[in-house]
Amino acid sequence: MSTTTLETVRTIKTLNNIAEVGLNVFNKDAYTIDNESENPDAIVLRSFNMHNMEFGSNLKAIARAGAGVNNIPVDKCTEQGIVVFNTPGANANAVKEMVLTTLMASSRNLFAGVEWTKTLAGEGDQIPKLVEAGKKQFVGKEIKGKTLGVIGLGAIGALVANDALGLDMDVIGFDPFISVDTAWNLSRKVQRAMSLEQLFANSDYITVHVPLTNDTKGMFNKETFGIMKEDVHIFNFSRGELVNEEDMRVALESGKVGKYITDFPNENVISMKNVVPIPHLGASTKESEENCAIMAARQVKEFLETANIKNSVNFPNTVLPYTGKRRVAVFHRNVPNMVGQLTQAISTFNLNIADMVNRSRGEFAYTLIDIDNKINGDVIPGLYEKINDIDGIVTTRII
Repeated sequence: MSTTTLETVRTIKTLNNIAEVGLNVFNKDAYTIDNESENPDAIVLRSFNMHNMEFGSNLKAIARAGAGVNNIPVDKCTEQGIVVFNTPGANANAVKEMVLTTLMASSRNLFAGVEWTKTLAGEGDQIPKLVEAGKKQFVGKEIKGKTLGVIGLGAIGALVANDALGLDMDVIGFDPFISVDTAWNLSRKVQRAMSLEQLFANSDYITVHVPLTNDTKGMFNKETFGIMKEDVHIFNFSRGELVNEEDMRVALESGKVGKYITDFPNENVISMKNVVPIPHLGASTKESEENCAIMAARQVKEFLETANIKNSVNFPNTVLPYTGKRRVAVFHRNVPNMVGQLTQAISTFNLNIADMVNRSRGEFAYTLIDIDNKINGDVIPGLYEKINDIDGIVTTRII
């Protein structure tokens, strides 16, 4: 079923507390922030669970101020022609700093040492002597000269890799899908692993920065632990499900894995030996929340005003420089001759196409068409209907 819109003042709804600097992106003369609206133009959220929500016919975009979108019913949004944005890279520095902090702290047994020191409360003047006698149980190791394996060289992984080099570590990275932009920003001193097995076998520390998919679920397991060095430290600031927890328990008990630092604690994990459970603090900084809010808002604003799409998880990224001409934006099934049918429909109104772009993503595609004619009024009579008569149209917008 297709929908058509021609927007004037747009309504934005938030489902979490979104940083004010982000909401300020929406200028008040063209946007209304209404958190009670049942049919907004766009929704901006962080971790609110949307899976049981019904979406109004006016909803065009959902922006997650963060990277993960498991709290959003992405497939449902796609079928209804609702673009879903996330904000990759906006929280990358925050997560990078947490990885490097825990890398050094866990190597020096800082967490265990601090907890032990707290147990000395009440010992009075004996504390200094007890500390000197007890500190030998927390002797750690330096990271200088050790090898860090980085799985996933996206926004976060690339930052971690580059800064680890600055700490005099050797760095080996694996990412078969590395983007051109990331490759430009990655130091040439990062060694390239040709396989995960190569990275596992040569790393003293391993940090993972990949999404959870059918291919990555449980990637840390009995078989992969068997390839790794003894006493390897593993850092998981991506998704808990990347690790087979029962296999991890065995690896920790045997000493194959020396430490498991995870941002995703649960009842099972926190009972394991040598686990450092962190209460999901990887991206929890004021700066990160503000960066994510600003990025999410800018992407929504750009989409509503120009129909351009960047950083979508369900629509193809599509950008056509906006010159102020009347623009037709169509989300449709990725089927043969769709573009031909769209251009033919437009030509029946004696309209000249100034520019256009078409991008596909799986079963769906997105087409932007700029009209060269000067058009009086806000509507091109009959154009909506003509386009919507085409089989396979999901949504149509004219801006």
